[in-house]
Amino acid sequence: MRLCDLAPAHIRAISPYQPGKPISELAREMGLAEESIVKLASNENPLGVGEKARAAMQASLADIARYPDGNGFELKDALCRRYGVAMNQIVLGNGSNDILEMVAGAFLGPDRDAIYAQHAFAVYPLATQAAGARGIEVPAKNFGHDLDAMLAAITPATRVIFIANPNNPTGTFVPGAALEAFLARVPADVLVVLDEAYTEYLAPADRYDAIAWVARFPNLLVSRTFSKAYGLAGLRVGYGIGNPAVIDLLNRVRQPFNVCIPGLAAAAAALFDDEFLQRSFELNAAGMKQLCDGFQRLGLKWIPSYGNFVTFKVGDGAGVNQRLLRQGVIVRPIGGYGMPEWLRVSIGLESENARFLEVLPAALG
Repeated sequence: MRLCDLAPAHIRAISPYQPGKPISELAREMGLAEESIVKLASNENPLGVGEKARAAMQASLADIARYPDGNGFELKDALCRRYGVAMNQIVLGNGSNDILEMVAGAFLGPDRDAIYAQHAFAVYPLATQAAGARGIEVPAKNFGHDLDAMLAAITPATRVIFIANPNNPTGTFVPGAALEAFLARVPADVLVVLDEAYTEYLAPADRYDAIAWVARFPNLLVSRTFSKAYGLAGLRVGYGIGNPAVIDLLNRVRQPFNVCIPGLAAAAAALFDDEFLQRSFELNAAGMKQLCDGFQRLGLKWIPSYGNFVTFKVGDGAGVNQRLLRQGVIVRPIGGYGMPEWLRVSIGLESENARFLEVLPAALG
């Protein structure tokens, strides 16, 4: 028997997460110049890093030979001031993915269940499987979360429900009033993880205050990230806000020094850079219209999105993706989400969106 055969079966059965293809990798594969490639695959902020975050990050490099503050005081203090919460209500993560894995480590295990929606973020089933728990995938409703069906799927073994709002990769959105009513019906011994990685892209009319709900629902954990609208994807900084007892458990399984010194500094500065956040929101809204207008001209179906990406139907998703790659445009195939006829494209700069729309007709064949 090989050594690897001795690993637990639920670990050996995991299919690793597939990230968006890096520009450098496509350049090597296709013999393309890196500067000619447009990457619209990973829902990154095309504006890059805000000046306040950049300055804070550069200033922090003087301490790079030392370990980070394991408690993340500066960033937690900023979050407390921004959202009116206490220090013991916050856990920091190496990206919001880290928060999701902490939840699985603290609350899941054999003979325990986690519920998530069909076409929802791939890390939910991965984290569940890695903990040896059972994943219950609830069929999607119009490509989004069916909250009534998710309530009906709860069993005595259920410990966690994952909800992404807006959802990745479909971009669908559950209104705040519906989520609030859902939380009121979830048993108190089931943790609801509300993954709000794209919440900064919501239009003002769609916004709701999930963090305020934490005081009413001790079984709610709100997870957010600095990787999207704040433009800090490469620094990997996320956070969770919840009941102090829940946060205490997450900190018990959290890796020490899990957020780097530049990440802590940049995130604390970015949190109050409202001008950069507004520019990011406005660019995203304009890019969304640019892409959807292009899909309409081409007669393509797309899913109305509340994030910084759009999922659109092409038929042969894998084939169209390969033809786009040959043209130096990287988008995201989502066959692994049960949507082999669809692709997801991130919203980029106006010129990047235009390049994608220019080469798309030929890629469609």
